[in-house]
Formats: sequence, C-alpha cells, structure tokens
Amino acid sequence: MQRFRLALCAALVMPWTAYAAPEAPTVLSPVDVRGQGAQVEMTERFAGDQVARGARAGLLGNLDTLFSPFSTQAYTAELIHQQQADSIGDVLQNDPTVRLAKGFGNFQEVYIVRGFPVFSDDLTLNGVYGILPRQFVAAELMERVEVFRGANSFINGAAPGGSAVGGTLNLVPKRAPSDGIRQFTAGFEPAGLGYGQLDVGQRFGADQQWGARFNSVLRQGEGAVEDEERDLKVFAAGTDYAGNRLRVSLDLGHQDNRLDQPRPQVGLAASAPPPPDADRNFAQPWTYSDDRQLFGVMRGEYDLSPSATAWVGFGGRQGEEANVLANPTSDGSGATTNNRFDNAREDNILSFDSGVRFGIATGPVRHLAAVSYSQVRQRSRNAFAFSAFGGIAGNLYAPVDVAPPPADVFVGGDLDNPRKTEDVDFSGLALADTLVLFDQRLRATLGLRIQDIETASFDASSGALTAAYRDDETSPFVGIVWRGTPTMSFYANYAESLQPGETAPAQANGQPVSNSGDMLRPRVSTQLEAGVKRETERLGLSAAVFRIDRPFGVVDAQQTFVEGGEQRNTGVELAIYGEPRPGIRLIGGLTWLDAELRKTQGGSDNGKTAIGVPDLQINANVEWDVPAMAGLTAEGRVIYTDRQFTNTANTASIPSWTRWDAGLRYHLGAGPQPVTLRARVENLTGEDYWASTGGFPGANYLVLGAPRTVILSATVAF
Repeated sequence: MQRFRLALCAALVMPWTAYAAPEAPTVLSPVDVRGQGAQVEMTERFAGDQVARGARAGLLGNLDTLFSPFSTQAYTAELIHQQQADSIGDVLQNDPTVRLAKGFGNFQEVYIVRGFPVFSDDLTLNGVYGILPRQFVAAELMERVEVFRGANSFINGAAPGGSAVGGTLNLVPKRAPSDGIRQFTAGFEPAGLGYGQLDVGQRFGADQQWGARFNSVLRQGEGAVEDEERDLKVFAAGTDYAGNRLRVSLDLGHQDNRLDQPRPQVGLAASAPPPPDADRNFAQPWTYSDDRQLFGVMRGEYDLSPSATAWVGFGGRQGEEANVLANPTSDGSGATTNNRFDNAREDNILSFDSGVRFGIATGPVRHLAAVSYSQVRQRSRNAFAFSAFGGIAGNLYAPVDVAPPPADVFVGGDLDNPRKTEDVDFSGLALADTLVLFDQRLRATLGLRIQDIETASFDASSGALTAAYRDDETSPFVGIVWRGTPTMSFYANYAESLQPGETAPAQANGQPVSNSGDMLRPRVSTQLEAGVKRETERLGLSAAVFRIDRPFGVVDAQQTFVEGGEQRNTGVELAIYGEPRPGIRLIGGLTWLDAELRKTQGGSDNGKTAIGVPDLQINANVEWDVPAMAGLTAEGRVIYTDRQFTNTANTASIPSWTRWDAGLRYHLGAGPQPVTLRARVENLTGEDYWASTGGFPGANYLVLGAPRTVILSATVAF
C-alpha cells in the first residue's frame, strides 16, 4: 500500500517536477481559472429549463457536462415546481439510473443508484456531507438536485453513513434570481391533504450582488393511503453575495416531519405475497414517526489571483427522531406477524470542506490543480425497545387493529435520555491535477485522496465501548475526457468508493441480531467506466458502460452479521434530455444492470443476482405546450422497473411494474399577478405493485407502491 501511494504521488507531481528540472528550464505562465470549477456558482440551465449543463464534482467544483469525466444529471427548481414534487425521491422518479426504496425500520428514503443504496445520511448539501435531514428532505427547498453516478470517494471523501457506492446526490439550496421572486402556492389532494408554500426572494445592491431567499412549506392531512396522516413544517432562509473576487452563500433550515399511522414496509418469511390494494393501510393506529432537524451550511470562495482561488465550506445539523413502529413480516399468503419497536435518536454533526485550486502552464500543457481538506464529525445517541417478537398476528388483506403491547422484551438504553452509541470521525486530504492539451480537447485528471477513518460504537444501555476502528485508506482516481467535436466528448475513469465498516443492525428478518452494534472493517469498492456525451443547442444524449465491485456483509443463519462476499454490478446507461423542438421537452433513458454475487459464503450464491436489483429500468417524461391553447401544457411520464429477486438463491421474485403519470398545467400570464393552475395524477392506472425489495444491507423487505394520487395546486405571483 505504501509503495502504491508513493507511485501515485509521483504521478501527480511528475508534470511539475519534470518541467522544473535544471537541464530543461521552462517558463511557467499563470492560467486564468476564474469560473472554472466554481464552488459557489451554478452551471447554466439547459434547453427546456428542466436540467442543467453540469453539476458539482466535489473538489473539482462545478463542471460542464462535456468537460466532466463522470456521468451526472442536475434537475432544476423549475422541474421540481412544475411536477409538484414533495420529496427528493419524487424528483428522482425522472432518472433512469435511480430507484427509490425505504430505510431499515423507518421511513427514511433510500436511493438505489446503479443498483447500490445511497442513504439519505450520505447526501451532500452544497458539497458538504451529513447535514441534511436523515429521513426526508422537502424538495421545495432546492434549486438543484444533482445526481452523481458512480464511485466518488476521491472527489467527495468517504460517505459517513457507509453507502454511496453506485453514486450520490448533491442538493443546492435556492438562490434569489436576478428578477426576484414572490409567489404563493396552495394545493390539496382530494383524500384530505392540504398544502401551502411561500417563496420570496430578492436581490439588492447596485450590481445586485446581494441576494436573499425565504421558503416556508406546510403539508397537513390524510394522503392517498387511507388513515395515513402527515404533518410537515419546513422553514428555510438563505443569502448569497456575488462580488468580483468574493462569492459566499449561507443557508439555514428547520424541518419537522411527523407521520401518524404510516404504512410500513413488509418483511419476508417466504416468497412475496400478492400486493394488497395500493391504498390499503396495514399499519397499527398507534404507530408514528417524528423527525425534527435543524441544519445549516456556508460556502465561500475568494479569488487570490486570476490563477488561484481558495474556498471553504462548513455546516452542521442537530436532529431528533422518535418512532413507534410495528413492521409486519409476511408469508406467501399475506398472513403477518410483527412486534412493537420503539426508537429514539439524536444526532450532532459538524462538517468541513476547504481547498485551493490554481492554474499554471508548463510549455504546451495547462494544469488545473486542486488541493482539498475535508472533515466530518458525527455524534449519535440512540435507544430502542422491542415487544415480544411475532406477538402481533395480522393479515395484509384484512388488517386488524390491536392494543399496543409493552415494549419491554429487548431494551437498549433510555428512550427519554439516549446514550451515545456512535462516533464517526472522517478526515481526508485530496490532490488533483487536470492536464489540458491539444487546444482543450484532451483533459486528463489524476488524483488521490488519503482518508482517515475513525469509528466507534457503544452499548445503548451501559455506554460501554463495543467496537472501534481507526485506519487510513487511499482512494486514487484517473479520468480522461476527449472532446472530439465542440458538441461531443468521450470519457473514461477508474474510481473507488470507500465505506466505513458496516454496523450490525438491531434486528433482521423479524429477529434480533446477535452481534448488534458490532462493526466490520472498512471496505473499498472499485469502478471502471467509459462513455460518450453529446449536447447540441437543444438536445443532450449520453451513453455509459461501467462495472462496480463492492464487498458486503450479511446476517447469516445464526442471526449474526458477518462478511458476506462481493457484488459486481455491470451496466449500460442511456439518457436523453432537453427541448428538441420549441414546446416539446424530454427527460428519459434506460439502465441495464447485471448484479452478480461473487465470493459468497461457501460459494452457494455465486453467480446469482443480488436482491432488489432489476435487470432493466426505463424512464420517460414528456412535456408538450399545446399550440391550440396558449399557456396550456400537457405532461406524461412512464416508469418501468423489471422484476426483482427477493432472495439470494433467486427462487423468488416480485414482478416487473409500470407506472403511468399524467398532468396538465395552465399559465394565465395576463396582469400583474400571473396564476398557474396544475392538475396531476400519479399511478394513473391505479396499479397495485411491490415497488422495491431489499433496500438496506442486512434486511429484506417489500415496499408497496403508492396508490393513484391526484394532486391539484395553484401558484400566484405577487
């Protein structure tokens, strides 16, 4: 490992030392790097305003799509608003590389990218890890939802939650636009859920260098799932300054999300039963989930000279969660058993990111270099309590309400005053050098990140140390972009993803895990990828092939969490986006995946397909401005997901499913107060289907797809 690090360091510095050699002196001239890889400014919107022309690539900053050695997509606030998206998961229903699942034992959104889970703990806000609300993020707060596909420990550092193998997401808070914004949106779902959003922003100063934006969101009532009540309150404020040399943004947010009688996921004791009616709620009436989060982030950059820029970003989160759950485990007939599970959690996180990028020329070669240091510190407190396992009998098709049993069989800690159960300290130093040749047609990026990982877990009852690990790992990166024409580029990369050792869950398969809280060793996943991108003035196309190898842990037959083997995902991605003709906007594509299990215990599952990874995913979203009626837009979306295996033996699966969505909106632009009316129906055909299985390592459960949902809203500008 030491030799490997030295070799990589030598490869990074070789372009510099070679040109500095006394026997071959070369005059070094500065390179203007302002605007290249900016850490605060955003890339421009693409034709149709639904996606952007690039996204943030960690220490490399915002990169134009055609100059990036990665596969990315950035969805805009325009798309979020017009589709009436509720959560980040709703936005990602447009992405062919992403599928949505749920977290272990709660209602945390989990994003499956390239067949691997990305926990909401591992999203970044303005490039900073760990400070977004864990379970759910209101989509209305965001200016961009940026999807980064592929392993990314080099550019972002190791994800503190232990996921982000197949990719990750960066969320960008809203900014005040140049012409300001003042609008109020009111909406409802006929089942009884009401909605309101106030969005106000303005720029100030002689050159409009100052901006301020305020957002407030309220959702209350019963949604399309019967008896499932929602109470969401969100407040966020942001300000930014864009000067000649200094650019700064500051954002603060508070989110309180409570669900009463939320429909749970379903564990599997045998093959999957037929899905019940999509609007049926088999939750116990005394269950709930309450999640309160206070978070903030600052990011700034300063031009030290035309050829050097320094940046800093830091943020924090204070979170409290309380849950009383009763997640059923079902056999193939729909009969269920379950138990009560109470949980309390508190998080305190500080996250920091800093660096310098600079440009220099060595003869015919231009260098765009960067040095970055980042750190994440997380302190978590947790307590839990279970009732007797299997003590509540029921049926998915004929749910029966029961009195809540006492949660006194398996108890860890004090729910009213949880003890510290987890410490996570990550820090990393990253170096990158992008060599630019042949009139900017060739860009080769070499880099590495040396990551220090320190993790510790503690007993929830006694506070005693149960497991700890401290070590460092090096994540190298090589990326090449060849811009064959002004509208087309070819790229390839080798990248790695680094995860801390997984922590054994409290329960799996309806039973407690014998070594709950124990931690496995850190893991290194590897990726090879190549692709092509083309962007004309109005239409974007991309294609990529990749292979990712990831080691994993499993809960074995003795209910012990152990090393389990390796998952190799080989895939092909195709994407299309833009406005090929005025008034017609497209987002779509497909992903083909071969998720093969390798090196499994005893070789019993070698060659099998991983749980919950479909062979084929297809998304297509189309908008059409109706010529016969000015201001009227029709939209339609189709989402197809192939069958998914529910066991590693591949003897049971859930069938493929197709969801159709449709909507209309009408913009009345006359007068000083324009109004936009929207009507949208999701799951138009009312299909009953299991949307996902798996979703969280060490567990296997089903998530029922959402029922037919009607969403109506009106936006008034003032």
